[in-house]
Amino acid sequence: MRYLAVDIGASSGRHIVAEIKDGRLVLTEAYRFPNGPKATADGLVWDADALLSHIINGLKIAGEKGLRPDCVGIDTWAVDYVLLDRDGRRIGPAYCYRDERGGRAAEDLHKIMPFGELYRRTGIQYQPFNTVYQLHADKLAGRLDGAAAMLMLPDWFHYCLTGNRVQEYTNATSTGMVNVLTGDWDGDILEAAGGGRGILGGITQPGARIGRFSADIARAVGYDAQVMLPATHDTASAVLAAPLESGSPYISSGTWSLLGAERLRAHTDEASMKGNWSNEGGVNGTFRLQKNIMGLWMIQQVRHELDDAYTFAQLAETARAHPTDKRVRVNDEKFLSPASMLDAIFSEAGNMALGETAYCIFASLADCYAESVRELERLTGETYETLNIIGGGGKNSLLTELTAKATGKRVLVGPTEGTAAGNIIMQMTGTGELHDLKSARALIKRSFDITEVR
Repeated sequence: MRYLAVDIGASSGRHIVAEIKDGRLVLTEAYRFPNGPKATADGLVWDADALLSHIINGLKIAGEKGLRPDCVGIDTWAVDYVLLDRDGRRIGPAYCYRDERGGRAAEDLHKIMPFGELYRRTGIQYQPFNTVYQLHADKLAGRLDGAAAMLMLPDWFHYCLTGNRVQEYTNATSTGMVNVLTGDWDGDILEAAGGGRGILGGITQPGARIGRFSADIARAVGYDAQVMLPATHDTASAVLAAPLESGSPYISSGTWSLLGAERLRAHTDEASMKGNWSNEGGVNGTFRLQKNIMGLWMIQQVRHELDDAYTFAQLAETARAHPTDKRVRVNDEKFLSPASMLDAIFSEAGNMALGETAYCIFASLADCYAESVRELERLTGETYETLNIIGGGGKNSLLTELTAKATGKRVLVGPTEGTAAGNIIMQMTGTGELHDLKSARALIKRSFDITEVR
């Protein structure tokens, strides 16, 4: 069978086709497209219609290239969603998590339900863009008045392809509205936020069959296919593809860096809350005890400010040639969505030339990784020898070397297409082509080069 993963990140998306050949998973990129938030009169939003158009166009092109898939699944970043009316039509824009509305609503929601209570129930770290705060912002603005349903972005894309609505588990847990004990929506939180259970459907575990293409989609792309439910939160998919050893920690490295470890239970104690650690749902009842770190967003924004005159490889090369001792606190909110990333960096570290600025970003990330790994060891009571870096950020050899030096760990890098691979192996598990997660990870190890950095 042939599978297609639509993997959409904050800066780009791609259609990756996969099949097993000679016992190895072979990936082929069929289509790639740009993405990014847009400033509008409504605020900072995603062009949801353009993304859907790219999804459909990429499916069509895959067929035209002789890569027609039997199964399709979509993953994206977490926390963002759309509202639908009673006829299933989208209401208003799909807000970007970097819009300021969530932070403004958080203060009001905490008067109704303090953050400590939210954390005890959900184990989700505080971020001003958490879905629960965005939903409360919609309530305060009156946007929920005509809403009959809320779907996370990948669930909405699946709905557009099939006409069937599901709420996938790993992404649902990122909302800050799923109870860690029941694995279901927390009614008290929904009431406090203002959404109510009525706009949310039942939660479905990854690996389920959503349905086949609707007649309109099949006609548009030129074929029919089964739509499968992967772990729709891209980090959850990436971690599925990580060659983790004995519960070793991971960094899913991209626009965001997510650092954590798979655990059998949620950590909702005081230390985890004060450290701002999240407990997001994984496959087979596991939790990903992890922390958001600003990631390559900072260097992406610097590149854009310079009119994209440099490739990422060139920025890493000039950074290697111009080391500096200057550092910034990468998780400071000033770096979340500044008007000028360069000004934000210089306000903390002082003015620097381009090479020093890039080095400062990479070294500051590595130092934050090291501090977070030490904190993770304190929370879990375990000592880790190995750190796994998965995702596109693993291609940055300078960052991986700085990470190895800062953490003192044995660093394993790969697969760089971890999210797409994780999406695919979950689809394969759902169809029965793979038996379980253990056999899926064994396939990953056979299929991709994993490099070691010391």
